[in-house]
Amino acid sequence: MKAVILAGGLGTRLSEETDIRPKPMVEIGGKPILWHIMKIYSTYGINDFIICLGYKGYLIKDYFYHYKLHNSDITVDQRENKTIIHNSYCEPWKITLVDTGEQTLTGGRLKRVKEYIGKETFCFTYGDCLCDVDISKIIYFHENMRSEGALVTLLAIRPFGRYGAIDLEDNMVKRFIEKPEQDTNYVNGGYFVLEPDVIDYIDDDMTSWELEPIEKLSREGHVRAYKHHGFWGAMDTLREKRSLEKMWNNGNAPWKKW
Repeated sequence: MKAVILAGGLGTRLSEETDIRPKPMVEIGGKPILWHIMKIYSTYGINDFIICLGYKGYLIKDYFYHYKLHNSDITVDQRENKTIIHNSYCEPWKITLVDTGEQTLTGGRLKRVKEYIGKETFCFTYGDCLCDVDISKIIYFHENMRSEGALVTLLAIRPFGRYGAIDLEDNMVKRFIEKPEQDTNYVNGGYFVLEPDVIDYIDDDMTSWELEPIEKLSREGHVRAYKHHGFWGAMDTLREKRSLEKMWNNGNAPWKKW
């Protein structure tokens, strides 16, 4: 199974870091948050990634192009004009890096990588949030829901009320609620399992996945929610970045299962 990761946004609320790098390259414990997300998926056997690039995407390409080199001991022989890599270790990742445009919205980015996804069920997430959910359980839940017409399974969480909520009837998502006053509602946690048919609901580059496509899918009864009561943390601000880094440095990062 493949995992598509959105990594093209500007990250304006984290401008202290994103003036010089794309948001998914902001580091937690010396590693980009994008790396942490990929490690979460890899823990559950998902090692085939499609990364949707945009703002300063060349830095993400450069990071993975030199990844093996940066994680190995090397000998640079100037006389023989060769480099020898010693004791190298790399995760078994296959990474497709796709320039999806600087101004493209989330749905448009997904539509742009359609040819790389193929015709199989796939995972989809944002490049700025971490959680301790068991990815294999979301996939299993989604597979069981397909017989009921599910094309989308999303991770449903309960953080504070600044996020748009979802109206649930059992596990079916009935509608989306923009930033409710109370924080007792479940909200979209940004980890999805999708069928390729959902891409047909996306019009163009200016389509936001969180609006027209998923709202229409929910009205048609195609969206299910997997409720998660464990850890979930976004990195929208410098304060949130520091909070995640503190967890990592204290050896208390809930998302670290590897």
